[in-house]
Amino acid sequence: MQRVQPSKIATYAILTAWSLVVLFPLWTMLVNSVKPKRDIFRNPFNFPATLSFDGYKAAWTDGSFDLYFRNSILITLLALVLILFLGSLAAYALANWRTRFATFIYIFFIAGLMVPIRLGTINIFQIIRSLGLVDSLFSLLPIYVAMGLPIATFVLTAFIRSIPGDLTDAARVDGASEWRIYRSVILPLVRPALATVAIFNLIPIWNDLWFPLIFIRSEENRTVMLGVSLLFGQYQTDWNRILSTLSLAGIPILILYLLMSKQFIKGLTAGAVKG
Repeated sequence: MQRVQPSKIATYAILTAWSLVVLFPLWTMLVNSVKPKRDIFRNPFNFPATLSFDGYKAAWTDGSFDLYFRNSILITLLALVLILFLGSLAAYALANWRTRFATFIYIFFIAGLMVPIRLGTINIFQIIRSLGLVDSLFSLLPIYVAMGLPIATFVLTAFIRSIPGDLTDAARVDGASEWRIYRSVILPLVRPALATVAIFNLIPIWNDLWFPLIFIRSEENRTVMLGVSLLFGQYQTDWNRILSTLSLAGIPILILYLLMSKQFIKGLTAGAVKG
């Protein structure tokens, strides 16, 4: 019988404990979203004795959740597409452009990972106002793209540099243009990295409350998180509707992760091996 190493036992114990810490708030949110309002305060951690979906019905009909949901889906998908497209273009250029100026630009992108974008909220507001985008859903688009480009460029540049140069050289010998090399050679090889970048940017964009709270005023342009924040009252809070809305808001992230989990894990593993 093979002896189990103590290091493995400790590793699995730590991972199990961490999984419970992560899953406990999710469990609390889900079980309380299907409870009557009184049972939430009586037994907040137990499975409900009677199921009640009033919170989901109220969130979808009375709470305009369907409108907020469409707004969040639209702005998140547009931001992710632009981040992946512009980030991969910048990474392809920086990976092949070996000059001091290219190194400076690369460091400039990395600096965006260290400086929180919220520090420039006043200047960003002035720019958005000068563009006439205040109280528009698309006012969030340039902000989210700027938030996601640093990590996209950082990750994708490392992946593209790890691709053997013989592949691109062979494509150039065959007469392929740089655009054709980027589209037909580079993008298929960096799909795991693209999935990693997409998931890393999806969560902060989808869960962002700061910028919608500043730039969005009208109800037709509100996002999911902004709509949830308005459910908190000064004297009374409808926790059943809030928890139901948050449960529904987590579905897109779960679906995207399930669809891209294979590529995401490949991206993390390749990044760990290649340093």
